[in-house]
Amino acid sequence: MSTNDNNQERALRFSFLGPFGTFCNMAVDQVAEADAELVPCIDVPSALRKVRADEVDYAVVPIENSVEGSINATLDTLTHGSPLEIKAEMLVPIRFALAVRSGVELSDIKRIGTHPHAWAQCRNWIAENIGEVVHVPATSTAAAAEILASSTDDGAGFEAALCPVATAQSLGLEILSDEVADNPTAVTRFIMVGKPGMQPDPTGADKTTLTVQLPDNEAGALLSMLEQFSVRGVNLSRIESRPVGDSLGRYAFSIDAEGHIFDKRMQAVLIGLHRSCPRVTFHGSYPSANGHQIRLRPGTSNSDFRAARRWVNNLLYSNGYTPDEDIL
Repeated sequence: MSTNDNNQERALRFSFLGPFGTFCNMAVDQVAEADAELVPCIDVPSALRKVRADEVDYAVVPIENSVEGSINATLDTLTHGSPLEIKAEMLVPIRFALAVRSGVELSDIKRIGTHPHAWAQCRNWIAENIGEVVHVPATSTAAAAEILASSTDDGAGFEAALCPVATAQSLGLEILSDEVADNPTAVTRFIMVGKPGMQPDPTGADKTTLTVQLPDNEAGALLSMLEQFSVRGVNLSRIESRPVGDSLGRYAFSIDAEGHIFDKRMQAVLIGLHRSCPRVTFHGSYPSANGHQIRLRPGTSNSDFRAARRWVNNLLYSNGYTPDEDIL
């Protein structure tokens, strides 16, 4: 629970990629209490804007899919604008239903409405089981199903929708198949995003998300940036380039690193990046959804860093110099 200006408890507010019934809605249900206020949004930037405008406490949005990769709208909206931080991540298995209005058969389908990422995960199944059909893009899988269910005759502009099974059932659509997928083990990763503040406590199975901009026209700049992680034993679980947006040919790197900002090795990484890169944006440290404990490389534990710091400080003291700050 959170507190309003009158110091009265109120339910937390969550924006998410709507409408109700999307996979994003399923992700919200993993973190929101029963009395939470859920605010569906038409797209990812709208959901994140509501956090920046203090209209909601948190946004839940997709950031990565095991088949199609990262969601660029999420990465870019996180980076551009006032600071936001990731507080949690959730994993949702993805299984699509091929939904139609009553009386429509497989042979009648010429156009299918769904979100582009859903289409990319099912196009081979569609080609093998239906043949050549046209994809009609929708803002979400659930939105396509809603349009289909509320239209008459050809008003939807498509004969079928790819959507969550539960959405098709709730809207009264018929399901021709409830196992539509090129990869039956597909998973989408969602994040809960809020205003900057206290980080979740470290668990030993954590991620830190950063955006790092490299110096322009400097040979070896990428290698130098990666060495800040490798020499301190910090593994990267995701790294990809995104355009800075101010001119052609300028890029920053979106990074997920294994570890928490409270870890000494991660603090050392951030200091190194701050010294060598023109811009480093911290997007939060949070528990990894898979719960896999990080296996530390020898010499990179917090106690190892503390022992090294004490050794250097003792050398300074023995030479009559008192360090004015901690050394990582």
